[in-house]
Formats: sequence, C-alpha cells, structure tokens
Amino acid sequence: RAVGPVLVPASVFSEVLPPAAATLISKACSSCVRTADVKEACTQCDQFVCQNCSKLCSCCNTVTCSLCSTIDYGDVGEQVLCNGCSIFQV
Repeated sequence: RAVGPVLVPASVFSEVLPPAAATLISKACSSCVRTADVKEACTQCDQFVCQNCSKLCSCCNTVTCSLCSTIDYGDVGEQVLCNGCSIFQV
C-alpha cells in the first residue's frame, strides 16, 4: 500500500548523511524559495529561512518563519509571536 511523502527536517539529513551528501540539500528559504545565504532555520519547523523572511518572536526571541508565527495586533502594537508563545497570549 502506497504511503504519502514524509516531511523530514533538513537538520536530520545533516546528521545522517556524510558531509558531501549533506551539501546537496537545498538551502532555499522555505517562504520565498530564494537561496538562504545565512544558515538560519526556523526554531519551530527546522526549515531554512532567509534574513528577509525570518521573524523574531517578541516573547522568546527565537527565529521563526512566516508559517510558524502569528502577528498580534493588540493594544501594544504589532507583536510577532511564534506558535509556541502565541498559545499563551490569550
């Protein structure tokens, strides 16, 4: 029976594959698909994210991508929250 594709974080490949094979893994930004010059990964999903698309959580100061963050338009102004911190901001 066929099973659909399995998403594996890029960090797993760099640990499992030899260094030469690990360099073949795409370093493209998960949001805009441009090459991510800085090797920065979203702390929520481990996907590479470029400097233009990365967001810094206002609560825990971790780097997140646009899919793993929300913007809180509260009384204090706009605040970027990672998915982990956004569940506590009710």
